[in-house]
Amino acid sequence: NADCVFSDCGRSLFKTSRIVGGQDAEEGEFPWQVSLHIKNAGHVCGASIISQRWLVTAAHCVQDDAKTRYSQPGVWEAYLGLHVQKQNSKNVQKRNLRQVIPHPYYNAYTFDNDIALMELDSPVAFSDYIRPICLPSPQHTFPQGNSVWITGWGATREGGSGASILQKAQVRIINSTVCNRLMGGQITSRMTCAGVLTGGVDACQGDSGGPLSSPGTSRMFLAGVVSWGDGCARRDKPGIYSTVTKFRGWIKEKTGV
Repeated sequence: NADCVFSDCGRSLFKTSRIVGGQDAEEGEFPWQVSLHIKNAGHVCGASIISQRWLVTAAHCVQDDAKTRYSQPGVWEAYLGLHVQKQNSKNVQKRNLRQVIPHPYYNAYTFDNDIALMELDSPVAFSDYIRPICLPSPQHTFPQGNSVWITGWGATREGGSGASILQKAQVRIINSTVCNRLMGGQITSRMTCAGVLTGGVDACQGDSGGPLSSPGTSRMFLAGVVSWGDGCARRDKPGIYSTVTKFRGWIKEKTGV
Protein backbone atom coordinates (compact mmCIF):
# COMPACT_ATOMS: atom_id res chain seq x y z
CA ASN A 1 0.00 0.00 0.00
CA ALA A 2 1.72 3.10 -1.29
CA ASP A 3 0.39 5.47 1.37
CA CYS A 4 1.76 3.33 4.10
CA VAL A 5 5.21 3.15 2.51
CA PHE A 6 5.15 6.84 1.84
CA SER A 7 4.10 8.05 5.23
CA ASP A 8 7.49 6.80 6.29
CA CYS A 9 9.44 9.13 4.02
CA GLY A 10 11.87 11.64 5.40
CA ARG A 11 12.29 9.94 8.76
CA SER A 12 15.61 8.92 10.16
CA LEU A 13 16.10 6.79 13.23
CA PHE A 14 19.42 8.34 13.96
CA LYS A 15 18.92 11.96 14.93
CA THR A 16 21.83 14.12 15.99
CA SER A 17 21.87 17.64 16.11
CA ARG A 18 29.79 18.26 -0.75
CA ILE A 19 30.81 19.47 2.19
CA VAL A 20 33.24 22.11 3.28
CA GLY A 21 33.07 23.07 6.95
CA GLY A 22 30.93 20.06 7.81
CA GLN A 23 31.17 17.14 10.17
CA ASP A 24 30.76 13.38 9.88
CA ALA A 25 27.13 12.27 9.61
CA GLU A 26 25.92 9.44 11.83
CA GLU A 27 25.35 6.16 10.01
CA GLY A 28 21.69 6.15 8.91
CA GLU A 29 21.14 9.82 9.68
CA PHE A 30 20.40 10.62 6.01
CA PRO A 31 19.05 7.28 4.74
CA TRP A 32 17.90 8.83 1.43
CA GLN A 33 21.47 9.81 0.47
CA VAL A 34 22.86 7.81 -2.47
CA SER A 35 26.41 7.57 -3.82
CA LEU A 36 26.52 7.37 -7.61
CA HIS A 37 29.60 5.64 -8.97
CA ILE A 38 30.91 5.29 -12.47
CA LYS A 39 31.81 1.61 -12.75
CA ASN A 40 35.48 1.09 -11.89
CA ALA A 41 36.02 4.80 -11.26
CA GLY A 42 34.32 5.44 -7.92
CA HIS A 43 32.04 8.16 -6.57
CA VAL A 44 31.16 11.08 -8.84
CA CYS A 45 27.80 12.45 -7.68
CA GLY A 46 25.14 12.17 -5.03
CA ALA A 47 21.42 11.44 -5.40
CA SER A 48 18.32 11.12 -3.22
CA ILE A 49 15.94 8.18 -2.87
CA ILE A 50 12.30 9.15 -3.54
CA SER A 51 10.80 5.63 -3.85
CA GLN A 52 11.88 1.99 -4.02
CA ARG A 53 12.74 2.45 -7.65
CA TRP A 54 13.52 6.13 -8.28
CA LEU A 55 16.35 8.54 -7.48
CA VAL A 56 16.65 12.29 -8.04
CA THR A 57 20.03 13.77 -9.02
CA ALA A 58 21.43 16.69 -11.03
CA ALA A 59 21.23 16.83 -14.83
CA HIS A 60 24.84 18.03 -15.02
CA CYS A 61 25.92 14.70 -13.49
CA VAL A 62 24.52 12.82 -16.49
CA GLN A 63 25.90 14.92 -19.36
CA ASP A 64 28.30 13.09 -21.68
CA ASP A 65 31.85 14.34 -22.00
CA ALA A 66 34.65 13.33 -24.35
CA LYS A 67 35.59 10.31 -22.24
CA THR A 68 32.45 9.04 -20.51
CA ARG A 69 28.85 8.56 -21.62
CA TYR A 70 27.29 9.67 -18.34
CA SER A 71 23.85 9.74 -20.01
CA GLN A 72 23.89 5.94 -20.38
CA PRO A 73 22.41 3.91 -17.51
CA GLY A 74 25.00 1.17 -18.03
CA VAL A 75 27.97 3.22 -16.83
CA TRP A 76 26.49 3.82 -13.35
CA GLU A 77 26.23 1.98 -10.05
CA ALA A 78 24.08 3.34 -7.22
CA TYR A 79 25.05 2.61 -3.63
CA LEU A 80 22.18 2.93 -1.16
CA GLY A 81 22.69 2.77 2.61
CA LEU A 82 26.38 3.63 2.19
CA HIS A 83 28.18 5.50 4.96
CA VAL A 84 31.90 5.13 4.25
CA GLN A 85 33.14 5.00 0.65
CA LYS A 86 34.66 1.62 -0.34
CA GLN A 87 33.22 0.03 2.80
CA ASN A 88 30.48 -2.41 1.94
CA SER A 89 28.58 -3.12 5.14
CA LYS A 90 25.48 -5.30 5.40
CA ASN A 91 23.40 -2.09 5.27
CA VAL A 92 24.52 -1.29 1.73
CA GLN A 93 22.53 -2.23 -1.36
CA LYS A 94 24.05 -1.74 -4.78
CA ARG A 95 21.92 -1.29 -7.88
CA ASN A 96 22.44 -0.79 -11.57
CA LEU A 97 20.24 1.63 -13.48
CA ARG A 98 17.45 0.94 -15.93
CA GLN A 99 17.13 4.51 -17.20
CA VAL A 100 18.44 8.04 -16.82
CA ILE A 101 16.07 10.96 -17.52
CA PRO A 102 17.64 14.43 -17.51
CA HIS A 103 15.23 17.37 -17.50
CA PRO A 104 14.33 18.20 -21.12
CA TYR A 105 15.07 21.91 -20.60
CA TYR A 106 18.36 21.53 -18.77
CA ASN A 107 20.75 24.29 -19.88
CA ALA A 108 24.39 23.24 -19.62
CA TYR A 109 25.60 26.86 -19.71
CA THR A 110 23.36 28.38 -17.05
CA PHE A 111 22.59 25.18 -15.06
CA ASP A 112 18.90 26.06 -15.29
CA ASN A 113 16.61 23.02 -14.78
CA ASP A 114 19.55 21.06 -13.35
CA ILE A 115 17.66 17.95 -12.29
CA ALA A 116 17.51 14.34 -13.50
CA LEU A 117 15.78 11.10 -12.55
CA MET A 118 17.28 7.63 -12.37
CA GLU A 119 15.35 4.39 -12.33
CA LEU A 120 16.97 1.45 -10.52
CA ASP A 121 17.09 -1.89 -12.34
CA SER A 122 15.25 -3.51 -9.40
CA PRO A 123 13.44 -2.03 -6.40
CA VAL A 124 15.35 -1.58 -3.20
CA ALA A 125 14.18 -2.84 0.18
CA PHE A 126 13.76 -0.02 2.68
CA SER A 127 15.54 -0.41 6.02
CA ASP A 128 16.78 1.76 8.86
CA TYR A 129 19.60 2.80 6.53
CA ILE A 130 17.69 3.09 3.24
CA ARG A 131 14.52 5.11 3.01
CA PRO A 132 13.05 7.85 0.84
CA ILE A 133 13.00 11.57 1.52
CA CYS A 134 9.60 13.29 1.27
CA LEU A 135 8.89 15.32 -1.85
CA PRO A 136 7.34 18.72 -1.15
CA SER A 137 4.06 19.71 -2.76
CA PRO A 138 4.39 22.33 -5.54
CA GLN A 139 2.91 24.90 -3.12
CA HIS A 140 5.42 24.15 -0.35
CA THR A 141 7.72 27.05 0.47
CA PHE A 142 11.06 26.90 2.22
CA PRO A 143 11.35 30.38 3.78
CA GLN A 144 14.59 32.33 3.71
CA GLY A 145 16.54 31.97 6.93
CA ASN A 146 15.36 28.38 7.41
CA SER A 147 18.08 25.93 8.38
CA VAL A 148 18.61 23.07 5.96
CA TRP A 149 21.16 20.26 5.67
CA ILE A 150 23.59 19.51 2.88
CA THR A 151 25.21 16.09 2.74
CA GLY A 152 27.69 14.33 0.50
CA TRP A 153 31.06 12.71 -0.06
CA GLY A 154 32.40 15.66 -2.06
CA ALA A 155 35.61 17.62 -1.61
CA THR A 156 36.17 18.92 1.92
CA ARG A 157 37.96 21.99 0.60
CA GLU A 158 37.96 23.76 -2.75
CA GLY A 159 40.21 21.78 -5.10
CA GLY A 160 40.58 19.08 -2.45
CA SER A 161 39.77 15.40 -2.56
CA GLY A 162 36.52 13.70 -1.60
CA ALA A 163 35.50 12.63 1.88
CA SER A 164 35.37 8.95 2.73
CA ILE A 165 32.74 9.33 5.51
CA LEU A 166 29.45 11.01 4.58
CA GLN A 167 29.63 14.68 5.58
CA LYS A 168 26.80 16.94 6.75
CA ALA A 169 26.59 20.68 7.25
CA GLN A 170 23.85 23.08 8.23
CA VAL A 171 23.24 26.10 6.03
CA ARG A 172 20.41 28.61 5.62
CA ILE A 173 18.11 29.42 2.73
CA ILE A 174 19.15 32.80 1.31
CA ASN A 175 16.79 35.39 -0.16
CA SER A 176 16.79 34.98 -3.95
CA THR A 177 17.02 38.72 -4.71
CA VAL A 178 20.10 39.03 -2.51
CA CYS A 179 21.53 35.84 -3.98
CA ASN A 180 20.95 36.98 -7.56
CA ARG A 181 22.88 40.17 -6.81
CA LEU A 182 25.75 38.24 -5.20
CA MET A 183 25.87 35.78 -8.10
CA GLY A 184 25.85 38.38 -10.88
CA GLY A 185 22.30 37.88 -12.13
CA GLN A 186 22.65 34.16 -12.82
CA ILE A 187 19.84 32.95 -10.54
CA THR A 188 16.59 31.78 -12.18
CA SER A 189 13.24 31.08 -10.53
CA ARG A 190 14.16 27.38 -10.53
CA MET A 191 17.19 27.88 -8.30
CA THR A 192 17.40 28.08 -4.52
CA CYS A 193 20.39 29.59 -2.76
CA ALA A 194 21.65 28.28 0.55
CA GLY A 195 24.80 28.82 2.52
CA VAL A 196 26.55 30.84 5.15
CA LEU A 197 27.43 34.22 3.66
CA THR A 198 30.53 34.63 5.80
CA GLY A 199 31.83 31.54 3.96
CA GLY A 200 33.35 28.37 5.29
CA VAL A 201 30.38 26.02 4.83
CA ASP A 202 29.24 24.78 1.43
CA ALA A 203 28.77 21.90 -0.96
CA CYS A 204 31.70 21.21 -3.28
CA GLN A 205 32.79 18.99 -6.20
CA GLY A 206 31.40 15.49 -5.75
CA ASP A 207 28.34 16.62 -3.78
CA SER A 208 26.42 17.46 -6.98
CA GLY A 209 23.05 15.78 -7.32
CA GLY A 210 22.73 15.20 -3.58
CA PRO A 211 19.93 16.45 -1.33
CA LEU A 212 19.27 19.78 0.32
CA SER A 213 17.22 18.31 3.19
CA SER A 214 14.76 20.56 4.99
CA PRO A 215 13.45 19.51 8.39
CA GLY A 216 9.65 19.63 8.68
CA THR A 217 7.92 18.97 11.99
CA SER A 218 8.74 15.28 12.04
CA ARG A 219 10.26 14.44 8.69
CA MET A 220 12.67 15.80 6.11
CA PHE A 221 11.68 17.24 2.75
CA LEU A 222 13.76 17.47 -0.40
CA ALA A 223 14.09 21.24 -0.82
CA GLY A 224 16.80 21.17 -3.46
CA VAL A 225 19.37 19.27 -5.51
CA VAL A 226 23.05 20.33 -5.28
CA SER A 227 23.69 22.15 -8.56
CA TRP A 228 26.50 24.72 -8.80
CA GLY A 229 28.48 27.42 -7.08
CA ASP A 230 31.32 29.87 -7.56
CA GLY A 231 34.13 27.91 -5.96
CA CYS A 232 33.34 26.28 -2.60
CA ALA A 233 32.55 27.99 0.70
CA ARG A 234 33.73 31.41 -0.44
CA ARG A 235 32.50 34.51 1.36
CA ASP A 236 29.29 35.95 -0.17
CA LYS A 237 29.03 33.02 -2.61
CA PRO A 238 26.16 30.77 -1.56
CA GLY A 239 25.63 27.30 -2.99
CA ILE A 240 22.99 26.99 -5.71
CA TYR A 241 20.36 24.22 -5.67
CA SER A 242 17.64 23.21 -8.12
CA THR A 243 14.29 24.01 -6.49
CA VAL A 244 12.43 20.70 -6.24
CA THR A 245 8.93 22.25 -5.88
CA LYS A 246 9.29 23.66 -9.42
CA PHE A 247 9.78 20.14 -10.81
CA ARG A 248 7.15 18.35 -8.74
CA GLY A 249 4.80 17.88 -11.70
CA TRP A 250 7.56 16.59 -13.96
CA ILE A 251 8.76 14.12 -11.29
CA LYS A 252 5.20 12.84 -10.84
CA GLU A 253 4.69 12.52 -14.59
CA LYS A 254 7.88 10.50 -15.12
CA THR A 255 7.90 8.35 -11.98
CA GLY A 256 4.39 8.30 -10.55
CA VAL A 257 5.96 9.39 -7.24
